[in-house]
Amino acid sequence: MKFTKMHGIGNDYIYVNGFEEKIADVTEFAIKYSDRHKGIGSDGLVLILPSKISDFRMQMLNADGSEAEMCGNASRCIGKFVYDKGLTTKTEVTLETLAGVKVLKLFVGADNKVESATVDMGEPILAPELIPTTFTGETIINKSVKFDESLEYNITCVSMGNPHAVIFTTGIDKLDLPKIGPIIENAAIFPNRINTEFIEVLSKDRIKMRVWERGSGETMACGTGACASVVAAILNGLTNRKVTVELLGGDLIIEWNETDNRVYLTGGATTVFEGEI
Repeated sequence: MKFTKMHGIGNDYIYVNGFEEKIADVTEFAIKYSDRHKGIGSDGLVLILPSKISDFRMQMLNADGSEAEMCGNASRCIGKFVYDKGLTTKTEVTLETLAGVKVLKLFVGADNKVESATVDMGEPILAPELIPTTFTGETIINKSVKFDESLEYNITCVSMGNPHAVIFTTGIDKLDLPKIGPIIENAAIFPNRINTEFIEVLSKDRIKMRVWERGSGETMACGTGACASVVAAILNGLTNRKVTVELLGGDLIIEWNETDNRVYLTGGATTVFEGEI
């Protein structure tokens, strides 16, 4: 079976062409081959599949085998995959995900390979029951939550098709995420678990982020997390509507458009290597 290893600013996945390859047990496959010591090594598995409503369909599994609704970094890489491999000649591609249909705008370089892409991530979801959380009210903005005796943060909750809790703080480089992350991820107030972003605001146009991803742990980048963080920053009056997000793997540009209420994510997509199992 052939696979391609790709990353969007360090958020790396194993990509498989589902038009040609079949995997009997995708959960078992994701767990086995995402292992960085005994497998290929990745944040998870992405299958590129036929769709009845879009150009392509994405099925995405985290490194622990759980299925995710959406990933902005993976979506850009899918755009690069299908264009570079001749599965499409279009530079605007629709992608079916569990979080709805997304539109990818592909930017092609001089070598006729995709270098970057903009993903229309849709409108942010702010209603607590749809994120989902157990909180009531219209929104959760800067709400104080005590997760255990020694862990208390103000959180802003946003869904970009998957759930996020955004925390604005300082000194994020020194945070012990392997300790903090699982406590917040598995808190009872989040029925489907949660992705957690820790944000330092550097200016009105730039923020710095570390992320603990549900099912994968700390990753180099998270596209939906970057989008959720910018939405949260705007809701808290901390930034402008177009922001550069600094992640461990590189920068993403996020814009929450005031006219159409949609969030747009722009960043690179990179093929690392191809192989066979």
